[in-house]
Amino acid sequence: MAEGHRRLVAVSNRVGPLNDEGKAGGLAVGLSDALKRRGGLWFGWSGNTSSKGTFSEATTEVEGNVAMATIDMSEEELQGFYYGYANRSLWPLLHYRLDLAEFDRQSDRIYRSVNQRFAARLAPMLDDSDLVWMHDYHFFYMGSELRQCGFKGKIGFFLHIPFCSPEIFTALPSSHDIVRAMLAYDVIGFQTDTDRRNFANFCVRELNGQKLPGHRLQVGDRIIVADTFPIGIDAPGYARFAVSPEAGEHEEMVREIAGDRLQIIGVDRMDYSKGLVERFRGFERLLEEYPENRGTVQFLQVAPLSRSELGAYVELRRELEELAGHINGRFATLDWTPLQIMTRGFTRRALAGIYRAARACLVTPLRDGMNLVAKEYIAAQDSDDPGVLILSRFAGAKAELPDALIVNPYSTDDVARAIQRALTMPLDERRRRWETMRDAVFHGTAAHWCDSFLDRLERSGRDEDGPAGEALAEAHPS
Repeated sequence: MAEGHRRLVAVSNRVGPLNDEGKAGGLAVGLSDALKRRGGLWFGWSGNTSSKGTFSEATTEVEGNVAMATIDMSEEELQGFYYGYANRSLWPLLHYRLDLAEFDRQSDRIYRSVNQRFAARLAPMLDDSDLVWMHDYHFFYMGSELRQCGFKGKIGFFLHIPFCSPEIFTALPSSHDIVRAMLAYDVIGFQTDTDRRNFANFCVRELNGQKLPGHRLQVGDRIIVADTFPIGIDAPGYARFAVSPEAGEHEEMVREIAGDRLQIIGVDRMDYSKGLVERFRGFERLLEEYPENRGTVQFLQVAPLSRSELGAYVELRRELEELAGHINGRFATLDWTPLQIMTRGFTRRALAGIYRAARACLVTPLRDGMNLVAKEYIAAQDSDDPGVLILSRFAGAKAELPDALIVNPYSTDDVARAIQRALTMPLDERRRRWETMRDAVFHGTAAHWCDSFLDRLERSGRDEDGPAGEALAEAHPS
């Protein structure tokens, strides 16, 4: 543990890997950076199911200064907690897809039960001097449950995905219970000011709360901090990835395949929030409206499969493959295939090389908490010949990267115009835009995100912040 710091205890659904050279997602990358710098404990699900489920024996592995403790779930817990409530109810709702959200009492009950069981298993591992940092929509109730277990230390919560508007969130039958439970946290962090305001407005409109100075909220006698902490990447480390041998091999492969053609890249989990269907249609519109690009550009979409057990994701894959076939069937020639979709993943080093070979990167989610692909693309670029980032106005990264080409992902014309502009943008303008964005990415790193949040958590509960840290009855719904 770093000198002068309390022990950091992080909680997330999945634990690890600490080695960020693999295929880890944004949460794992940011959290592993934080833990390796400070030392501490990482607690969560093992990724396995067993008959004992959350009552299973905890497994602990130690890597350097970080201990990773995990427990199993039962098959019923996995189905109700993860595939049910977390991914059929909360995920679509928080991404503004009320049309895809499903609500049922059974999955709600299991979600609460798993939060309670995880808290009960973690509590004996804690000391009141620890800083506990919960992560993401899987654990809205867990802070409240930890208070019920007697933990009196400081607990923070960070939401990695959007927090939707109160008008949408109130459609969730347990919306009041969830937000009241969240009042057990001392500091709640969001990716963007919009997400923070949505949460604050829910507290005010639905729970008769009050906004206080310093991004504080009061609901009843409870005062908490709700603030914005945009997550970043290890920018210097990722820039080094981009010039590694593995990256170089993939950059060379992409350039050899593309030849004289300009490469466009998209990298996303296969998820309906990423705007992949709309992106493909935007590329199709490019080929329609700017026929000079036929035979001169190639679009590679890397889309590793995600939650493929859920019906909405099965349908999305079918739609994407049909649309890719339609576009290729319409425009391909004997020596040119305009669009390629790959559902396998790549290491982060390999992706750095692929990014470096691309003239343009499409990051066009319909709604995203942050989207670290945008920041990785910027960090990977060659300063002598940087590419162009095309970024959705609904991605959290927009606030920090306004020099990207900002698009409305729902507008195929807007996306097509942005791709055309990226492909024809003069080198001087590409460099100017990239340098400004590079400065932002290298300033707002994962380490900066971690330090900002944990510093605010350390300071919470002092006189200037008002009372925090004590469990109140209203913070734990019956």
